[in-house]
Amino acid sequence: MSKLNSQQQAAVKAIDHPLLVLAGAGSGKTRVITEKIAYLVKQGLPARHIAAVTFTNKAAREMKSRVSKLLDSQLIRGLRVSTFHSLGLEILRKEHKTLGYKAAITLFDEQDKQALLKNLISHSVNQYDDDQLERYAQQIGQWKNAFVTPEQAVSAAATDQYPAAILYADYARSLKAYNAVDFDDLILMPVLLFQQYPAVLEKWQNKIRYLLVDEYQDTNVTQYQLVRLLAGNLGRFTVVGDDDQSIYAWRGASPQNLAQLQKDYARLQVIKLEQNYRSTGRILKVANHLIANNPHAFEKKLWSELGYGDPLRVLSHKDEQVEAQQIVSEIIHHKFRTGSRYQDYAILYRGNHQSRLFEKSFRENNIPYFISGSTSFFAYSEIKDVLAYLRLFVNPDDDAAFLRIINTPRREIGPTTLEKLGAYANDRHISLFAASTELGLGQKLSEKSAQRLGNFHDWVIDTADRIERGDTFAVIEQMIAQIGYEQWLRENSKTKESAERKMKNVYELIEWLKRIADKETTGEKPLAEIVAKIMLMDILERNQEEEVNDQVSLMTLHAAKGLEFPHVFLIGMEENILPHQNSVETGAIEEERRLAYVGITRAQRSLTFSYCTHRKRYGEVSECEPSRFLSELPEADLEWVNKKQLPPEVVKERGKANIASLRTMLS
Repeated sequence: MSKLNSQQQAAVKAIDHPLLVLAGAGSGKTRVITEKIAYLVKQGLPARHIAAVTFTNKAAREMKSRVSKLLDSQLIRGLRVSTFHSLGLEILRKEHKTLGYKAAITLFDEQDKQALLKNLISHSVNQYDDDQLERYAQQIGQWKNAFVTPEQAVSAAATDQYPAAILYADYARSLKAYNAVDFDDLILMPVLLFQQYPAVLEKWQNKIRYLLVDEYQDTNVTQYQLVRLLAGNLGRFTVVGDDDQSIYAWRGASPQNLAQLQKDYARLQVIKLEQNYRSTGRILKVANHLIANNPHAFEKKLWSELGYGDPLRVLSHKDEQVEAQQIVSEIIHHKFRTGSRYQDYAILYRGNHQSRLFEKSFRENNIPYFISGSTSFFAYSEIKDVLAYLRLFVNPDDDAAFLRIINTPRREIGPTTLEKLGAYANDRHISLFAASTELGLGQKLSEKSAQRLGNFHDWVIDTADRIERGDTFAVIEQMIAQIGYEQWLRENSKTKESAERKMKNVYELIEWLKRIADKETTGEKPLAEIVAKIMLMDILERNQEEEVNDQVSLMTLHAAKGLEFPHVFLIGMEENILPHQNSVETGAIEEERRLAYVGITRAQRSLTFSYCTHRKRYGEVSECEPSRFLSELPEADLEWVNKKQLPPEVVKERGKANIASLRTMLS
């Protein structure tokens, strides 16, 4: 506590009022939350009655790790530190009977959701537009995040939204039949549960007697309802947030939730954390100057004791090719001059497509780089399909695996059959697979549907048996050929090359599984062990987060939130890129300005803006305007590099750096 500044200490000790901590970028908010958990425990509140929620597994892990350094392991027993969604899933699993679900609730990811919607659309009498699948999925997610039930959506939907509302109702009914929920349900359903069953709410309020919420500005309407219900009328909470870093409106985030707290809690105390421990004074001055153009419910101004720092540089380039080459050259010479490491540099951009030319230039110069947020191998649909088959072979009661592959490839088992199967399995409290051959189900289905389910059931049993008794991977390869998976990929991929790439991924997966089997399995059921190992992994994500390699980071501004780097390049500072064209057209400039603010406040020591005068779009070269945000920055703190001739000594020094770099590469 002695190492906290006065405002941080006040935030830790304030426990008699509902508290909003307005925490600017780099102001030590995670430290405040972890110190407050320790303070509450030392004040006599058992850790099992404290819950801290945030938005990512990484943030939750970091928070829990920090608390464990402040308190003895006995004292933190029972402490809940998790994401919002993990807390929601815990509530649903413990209250499944009240909700009318079986114990093993299946969680649908975005691909499972889209597959079910596609199936419902293809078998529906309503006139759906197949091309609108993604829009329907997005709209259903938005309704759930805005706390709108299917019944409310149907009754209030405008004409153009009516098909999506009907689909939402069908989708919700199918999920219930499958004993499944999707990601957005993990917040919506606990809120509905608490509203309908006051005794259940009281039980959870007694379990969670103090709630801490990180990144509060990212909460949506439904998450705010969950916070209000758990915290009760007394407002036993501390929420930490920054309205200037609210950049997820497209995901339903509502920065208005900060102002709403004042309306809902008259006793609300507000403490501002304005001292920044990350950046130089000049970087903070520029950030403050930019964000002052947005309206604010709460005013705050970041400041630092780390010195004023160098001017922020602005580079202009004739096109995006030159931009990439020039910035890579800047990194080479800066690294040579200062003795920095590659991991000290980050290139931030508005859209993923902007990384391509930088990747090319880094490869040409043998510079290691890492793209944050690139798709994990295990997130590809073909990998998830094959793993779902393997999961079902080792555990036929895995409903999520069953639903994923029952019609992949197609077996003419439609959503109506699956809905009836799901309802029957629910009533009998058994898995979908176990229910698929019961005599009672035969009375609810047509003879053909019952026969198809029976055939699938027998095939799974037979294949699982052959896997166990024979050459495991030979049987798996035969299975993939037997179901005609390669042909199915050809029929469902946009191009022949795409289908071939997906099939190559499948073979790569099997080779990888073989290597695990050779190295790490013991006992009689290697496949079961391998599948268990994979399901327990935070696949690739955790490895990537915990790896600290000497690589330049490339990432979107959204992915950069929460991170910091000594040297940052903010590229594509042009109208229609940052701010994005869609935001310009829809008047959502304030969020784009917040996005630029997030980019600026990632920088610790140096920041360079970059824009092009011309850029290729849709095959044609068009002229570009510098971003309006550059004109909103204080001119005295910017150095427009290309507007003046570089001093001869700088040109000479850069030449030396590039030659030295070439020598290193050649050696």
